[in-house]
Amino acid sequence: MVNFLKNMPGSSPHLMIIAGEASGDMHGARLVEAMQRLQPGLRFSGIGGQELAAAGVELLFDASKLAVVGLTEVISHLGDILAARRAIIQRMRTDKPALLILIDYPDFNLLLAAKAKRFGIPVFYYISPQVWAWRSGRVKKIGKLTDRVAVILPFEKEFYAQRGVEVEFVGHPLADSVRRENLRSKEAFLLAHQLQVSAETRIVGLLPGSRAKEIRTLLPDFLAAACLLVEQDQQKDWLFLLPQASTISHELLLENGLADCQDKINVRVFRDNRYELMAACDAVLAASGTVTLELAILGIPAVAAYRLSPRTYWLARLLVRHLRHFSLVNLIAEREVIPELLQEAVTPAALAEQLRFMLDNADHRQEILRGLAEVTTKLGPPGCAVRAAELALGCMK
Repeated sequence: MVNFLKNMPGSSPHLMIIAGEASGDMHGARLVEAMQRLQPGLRFSGIGGQELAAAGVELLFDASKLAVVGLTEVISHLGDILAARRAIIQRMRTDKPALLILIDYPDFNLLLAAKAKRFGIPVFYYISPQVWAWRSGRVKKIGKLTDRVAVILPFEKEFYAQRGVEVEFVGHPLADSVRRENLRSKEAFLLAHQLQVSAETRIVGLLPGSRAKEIRTLLPDFLAAACLLVEQDQQKDWLFLLPQASTISHELLLENGLADCQDKINVRVFRDNRYELMAACDAVLAASGTVTLELAILGIPAVAAYRLSPRTYWLARLLVRHLRHFSLVNLIAEREVIPELLQEAVTPAALAEQLRFMLDNADHRQEILRGLAEVTTKLGPPGCAVRAAELALGCMK
């Protein structure tokens, strides 16, 4: 059992937490809340967003200024990146933390880990970078600079072990946040939104992502695939559900196919109840990413698709040659559970064909559902944040 009372009576231990992206902000907030429940009175400072701030973390720098991708964006934000690093190091000096918690964001966080080690500050890495995909040489660096590492994908533990680094698999945060029993029924969702359907209606989700670039590269093909399905099978009743992320404007949706297809198909746009929307679908076209795991937990078959810029795709092919799959569902299952379409393979015809087979072939659909259940089991039981909190508190000085 972890000894949570390592500090002197009446002391208020200070910890630092660094989350450079929106997902890390959310998962970090759940970790902070779990640590506070296990050991009340902890003080936190660091880098994050609204979620960590709401959890009581004193933000020394806004993570939104650091959430950049691509060399050009990094260079243009270099001033912010250096300012954030200076702010963290200064606080390390003036109010030495009992622990530094790092969440993903490796290029920035590993520099801070090295500094923390020189200051004698223990380091806990929560949600490892995707070293299994590329730059696997960072594994040994992570092992050298950290005291404990918690991973959230089941295959990561063995990946690290094969390279001589011990890590702990704590389960996936989605096991806590995506719970079918917490959602309204499909019938209640449809009724609440006045969606008239029959028992024969095919309900298809169109989930092109939450980034503007994803909308531009995927939504036109998703909508064109929907139009093909309707054209090729006009005897069926079709309903298409399109969630609109808070980061995306309705104008962007209209500019990327929605305006052209609204008179051809029955498509409805939603700004909330995202999980209920997903759970109401018979199948989904989805941008590859965490959403495929959310759909797996909900038991909804999906076609995973992604398209990169030609230059990025060329670079990725050079750096990532060992992975047979790119969707998280298939990576965890170690086989193809859901169909994947990448780059030039993402066409309206291919999307429509995969979706139709998924909907019409009962044996194929049941095979997918069995695979999704297997992946959900591998993600581990609820309680990821608590297990990670126990590990983190065990690292404190």
